[in-house]
Parts: sequence; C-alpha cells; structure tokens
Amino acid sequence: METSTTPIALFAYNRPDHTKSALSALARCERLADCHLVIYCDGPKNTDHEAGVASTRQVVKDWAAQFEAQIVERPENLGLARSIVTGVAEQCQKCGRVIVVEDDLVVSPDFLDYMLQALDRYNDYPNVYQISGFMFPVEHPACPDAFFLPLTTTWGWATWERAWCAFTWDAGTAMQRLADPRVSRQFDLDGSFPYTTMLRQRLEARNDSWGILWWYSVFNINGLVLHPRQSLVWNGGFDNSGIHSGAPSDTMQSSREAFSYPRLGNPLRFPQEVVVDQAALARLKSYLRLRSSRRRGVMGILRRLECTLVERVASTHGRSRGGEK
Repeated sequence: METSTTPIALFAYNRPDHTKSALSALARCERLADCHLVIYCDGPKNTDHEAGVASTRQVVKDWAAQFEAQIVERPENLGLARSIVTGVAEQCQKCGRVIVVEDDLVVSPDFLDYMLQALDRYNDYPNVYQISGFMFPVEHPACPDAFFLPLTTTWGWATWERAWCAFTWDAGTAMQRLADPRVSRQFDLDGSFPYTTMLRQRLEARNDSWGILWWYSVFNINGLVLHPRQSLVWNGGFDNSGIHSGAPSDTMQSSREAFSYPRLGNPLRFPQEVVVDQAALARLKSYLRLRSSRRRGVMGILRRLECTLVERVASTHGRSRGGEK
C-alpha cells in the first residue's frame, strides 16, 4: 500500500473551463506537496460530447506537469456514478485513503490542510466514515472549526478504505426499511430534505446519483461525518453544464463573491467528542426546511400563474368563438 502521500482524485468530463478553475484552485492550496493528484477523465457519452471531452483532456494535459499528476483517460463512458465509485475504490485500495474533488468545485487554500489533518485525526475511529469540505450557508459558532453530523456530502470530501468498504450498489432492501415512517423521517433529517425520494428514484434508475447510495450506506450503520463550520468548497456547476446541475441554486451555498479566504482556525479546533453536534444538526434542519418551504412557495406561484394563463387563453378563445356565431 502506498502511504507516503495522499491521493487527490479529480473527476473531469467535458467542461474545460470548470476543470481549469478546479485545477487553479488546487494549485493555490497549502500542503499540496503532501498529496499527489490523479485526474480521471471519463470517455464521451455520445458524439455531441466528443469535442468537450477532447478540450477538457487538453486542459488536464496542460496542467499535469505542474502537479506531476497521473492522468487516467477512460476509453469509454462510465457515467458519473461508476466513474467516481471505481476511482475512489482504486485509490483507497492503493493508498488507504483519498480526497475527492469534481471538476466544477473551487476549493479554498486551506481545503487540503483541513482534509489531511482530519484524515489523520479520525483514521482509527470506526464510526467516522467521511470528511466533508462543504457546509450549507448556515451560521455556526466560531468554535469548534468542525463538528459531526449524521449526513454525507458529495462536494469535496475524503474517506478511508476501511470506511469506503461500506459503500454498496445493492440497496435493494432500503425501501422496505424506509417504509417505516420513523426510519424514513430520520433518513430525511426529520423531513427537512427528501432523501427517501432521491433513493427511490435511484433504485428506479431515474437518476445516476452515487451520493444517495453512499448516504444510505452510512445511515444504515449509524456512521458519522465531520463537517466544517464554514464551507471550504464552492460549486460552480449550477449552470446547466453537468449531469445533476439543472437550475441555479443560490440558496444551496454562498455566492462566488462571498466565498472568501481563509475560513478556519490555525491550528484547527476539532470537536472534543465524536458524537453528533445536536445544535448544529438543528440549525441545518431549520435551514433545509426554510429552503424547502421557499421552493414550494415559488412553485406554487408558478403553478397559479400557469393556471391563470390557461384560463385567460381559454376565455379569449371562447369569446372569439362566440363572436363568430
């Protein structure tokens, strides 16, 4: 097993500009020398994507020398889920742990230092399954710099081989377990986010989310995840350029302009106990509920507007027909 440096697995596809931003941010990170970069480039899904894939691979090659990076060019399209899952498993098997970044993420300069310190500190805690670099725009106290929540994330994270072994593609019994309202409510963070619906859609092949499978895997064994009090990651993919990046989501994170540095203390102040921070969890649930209610409100307004337009069109059509008689 290779253990001298920690691998950073960067996953890229057909977005050259995003990939360039992700690499530029990593280049500014402290402790980059303590890591080695492996860039996974997925193959084109169809002919329409070939030009974007080729441009992205050229960006990767242009930057590879600066990072002394290893490039893995997939000859065929694995898709988002298979690409990440196989790459993470490969690096965990080789090095025992991995830091994971996707091509639309911009990380802060202290992102790697936070990840490396946390990976070292919680390496031997069997109930800690992930280190998250992302935090929703929720105000948390200035100390500690991180806390534990019963929730995984997918925007800039890290894990160990002993934890990643819990991941499974086979969640066939999940819906049976989640049929219990008490279990599904816990999985949905007391109803604050529709994770059960996301998992059902994944099992019905209506989305390609590996993240919801990972969350269920960790949930199923009561695992914990370390989260920073302020996000060390900004997602630039809400521009219709990615697989799951349809509409802009300015309430999921701070604006690009507000994403400033540095974020956390030096040295980092970790939680005193490896237990769920109930106060932080309550704040997150409140935020997610508020966000959900606002979205429902907006959708309700749009539906009412649509009904009004339909009624007006029908009314106008009726008057026109009446005038013809």
